[in-house]
Amino acid sequence: MIVTQAYRFALDPTQRQASALLRHAGAARVAYNWALARVKANLSQREAERSYGIEDLTPSFGWSMYSLRKAWNQAKNDVAPWWPECSKEAYATGLDQLAAALKNWSGSRNGKRKGRPMGFPRFKSKNKAVKSCRFTTGAIRLDGRTHVVLPVLGRIKTHESTRKLARRIENGTARIKSATVRLDAGRWHVAFSVEVDRPDAAPARPDAVIGVDLGVKTLAVFSDGRPPAENPKHYDHARRKLRRLSRTVSRRTGPDRRTGRQPSKRWLRANDQRNRVHHRVADLRRDGIHKLTTELALEYGTIVVEDLNVAGMVKNRRLARAVSDAGFGEIRRQLAYKTEWNGGRLEVADRWFPSSKTCSDCRAVKPKLPLRVRTFSCEHCGLVIDRDENAARNLASLVKHHVTGSGPETQNGRGADRKPGPAPAGGHEASTSHRPRAGSDEDLCPVMGKSLRITDPSRDGSAVRGWRGLCRGAPRAGRVCSCQR
Repeated sequence: MIVTQAYRFALDPTQRQASALLRHAGAARVAYNWALARVKANLSQREAERSYGIEDLTPSFGWSMYSLRKAWNQAKNDVAPWWPECSKEAYATGLDQLAAALKNWSGSRNGKRKGRPMGFPRFKSKNKAVKSCRFTTGAIRLDGRTHVVLPVLGRIKTHESTRKLARRIENGTARIKSATVRLDAGRWHVAFSVEVDRPDAAPARPDAVIGVDLGVKTLAVFSDGRPPAENPKHYDHARRKLRRLSRTVSRRTGPDRRTGRQPSKRWLRANDQRNRVHHRVADLRRDGIHKLTTELALEYGTIVVEDLNVAGMVKNRRLARAVSDAGFGEIRRQLAYKTEWNGGRLEVADRWFPSSKTCSDCRAVKPKLPLRVRTFSCEHCGLVIDRDENAARNLASLVKHHVTGSGPETQNGRGADRKPGPAPAGGHEASTSHRPRAGSDEDLCPVMGKSLRITDPSRDGSAVRGWRGLCRGAPRAGRVCSCQR
């Protein structure tokens, strides 16, 4: 299996090398702003000509990386006479970022790009822009275990050993494709994009299925009875320190864009201290998620998670901080590629599957289950179980159903982007209530999510679809069970 993997190392550059790194990052910003100004001027000129009724418009300025780089090479002697001091890859970095931003904006306008609407690119500030530069050609290699070599910058010492990547390169199972340097938390880092030939692997328990229910109170609860993963809440623990440091920053003389005032040295030192706390919280969260996802991917053959609407959850002002601190999206992202690397698979349940409301024993569904109720009590079979553990068991059960003639089949959702409403009356029965009528045959029909495909052994293995799931009781004579309608 050939995958693209990143190896990130902290650098220990000299003062002269640090200045060269800043110069390269500034060159990328200059090329970006210059090209953006040309694009905006061209669009404004064409719009003005249209308003005056001119038919022969000014030729449009190309937005592709090739067009932007060609225009930059023609104008760089006048725009940046100092351009030979930096690598050509520095200018290509800024132009490539602008080409990608314009493509996203254009695709968002005409509907070709999914996701939230993208605005028109803005100019990059010298103080606020991320200082980074990407190298794709030239001398990009490791020099021993403690140094890296980059174009124009030369040989730079690393803060940590590069033996993990060096061993793969020596064995011929890895090839460096590009390198990106970035100033992060006051320290320069280099990230190598490496094409790695990974051997075929298999999890320790390839036939094992585990359901993982993510939450805020407990980060992850599992269906096989293993101890749950507690939520460390790194940001909550650092809030008191951040509050104190933020007060210190507010009392210093900071920058003012309106008057052009420069920040004082004391403000810069206090701001660096506050930023280090933020970066430490992010590093601790990332490290904990990596350990959790790696452990699951190495052991289980199939992992089932929910399709959580994280973007919608963070809009709730009471849950936004806790949800963001838990990192639900990062957990799913890491499980997706780690299960592929280790020979397993990740199954995602439908967003509207009632994992918490469904009884993991008899499959009956509660009409309502508020978040404050942390214990699930089934009124049909009498099961009393923790709410999160019940949801994890229901997630694991999705891949344990079988369809006749096809072997095991995963019971994931249809990919609906909104919750379907009740079926209209007329020609068929009216929408079925969640509460069964007392004494009717519906009491014998536990309810499952409509996105599931369930096999009914009592009817020669035929599949059942709809709000009603597997019927465990025979209907009365002359009457049709709701699951057969």
